Amino acid sequence: MEKKAKIDFDKTFKNYSSKEGISFREEYLNKFLEKGFPNRQMENWKFLDLQQIINKNIGELNFYNDFNKENDLKKIEFIKEFEHNKIIFINGKLEEIDFKFEEKDKVQIIRELKKSKNIIDNEALLSLNNAFNNIFYNITVKSNYELKKPLIVYHNTNDELKYSNINLQLNFLLEKNSSLKIIDLFNDTSEKNFINIFYNFDLKQDAILKNFKLDNSSNKNVKYSFNNIDQETNSISETFILSCGSEFIKNEINCNLNGNFSSAFVNGIFYLEKQKQHEIRTKINHMTENTKSYQLIKSVLDDESKSVYQGKIYVDSNAQKTDGYQLSKAILLNENTEFNAKPELEIYADDVKCSHGSASGNLDENSIFYLRSRGLNYKEARSLLINGFLLEVIEKITDTQIKNFIKNILGLK
Repeated sequence: MEKKAKIDFDKTFKNYSSKEGISFREEYLNKFLEKGFPNRQMENWKFLDLQQIINKNIGELNFYNDFNKENDLKKIEFIKEFEHNKIIFINGKLEEIDFKFEEKDKVQIIRELKKSKNIIDNEALLSLNNAFNNIFYNITVKSNYELKKPLIVYHNTNDELKYSNINLQLNFLLEKNSSLKIIDLFNDTSEKNFINIFYNFDLKQDAILKNFKLDNSSNKNVKYSFNNIDQETNSISETFILSCGSEFIKNEINCNLNGNFSSAFVNGIFYLEKQKQHEIRTKINHMTENTKSYQLIKSVLDDESKSVYQGKIYVDSNAQKTDGYQLSKAILLNENTEFNAKPELEIYADDVKCSHGSASGNLDENSIFYLRSRGLNYKEARSLLINGFLLEVIEKITDTQIKNFIKNILGLK
């Protein structure tokens, strides 16, 4: 892999004008090659071995990216349910940023040839992301401004892409008392690629972030998505994850509650079939007083699918009056399915309210019998129970328009 990665790196950046930018990327390439892809020997990857999954499902990766190639935007299916701003990626290349519904001086977009802030340097996949990104985009929402329309980031791949690694990265700054709603919408027609995504959100005082990650198009790709969220006083972050499309996907959320009365909410749904393997890993760091976090993850698993939830609440010694809640539940529709949960509490303060829990099981046969006695057939009864199980998570979404959009995706009422 090392030889192939270095050849593809030189090919990708052979015409790159910035020597400083090349040096920056080479440093991260070497960090990635030193560590390699994560494997089961690492604690955070004990349930799903990415190195093994890539070797088995993809084989040798192509790291080369042709950032000059033109892609056809006309083939993209844009959602029509509501008006929205757009960021469009096709096969890893950023094609368009369009904030046409917003005041021009309220949203600032800066392109940088090198990354100005290193969030977590010890992660191999973030090093890979830094190494093969050609441009880093920094998007700022100005103080006291709430976007008039949601932002949808279209993550599109087509059948021209195969056995390839693509890396995407966006950095968002939400200034004081600003607000952003962002939907990540994945539409893959490509097969057998490794897609590596990194977002950094910096929330200043009273800022509000609502991020919805929707991966529901069935495909054979392997994906990794990492969100880093830094929050100051009285800021709020809401993250919702719908995980059901790709062959393999791991979503990680690292949230730092650095300001008093800041709060973070993470809600997620696994709805898996066949041999899909999906994971959500969260770490909520309560670093100061009067912070709050809430996490609710639910799984519905069929065939030979597998879901994993690793959730950690960390409470610093300065974080008195912390309120942290974490719960995961799973319905297993087949004896060959597998659900793994690893809830953690690491607490160094004594005046806190923290809890965690996990449960899994089959559908209640008594409930199915009751519903069938009321005229429903078995399939209808099962579907009704599953819908009711998932609706608890959907109802946590605070934006009605986006909530209804996600309900339609899942066929819920």
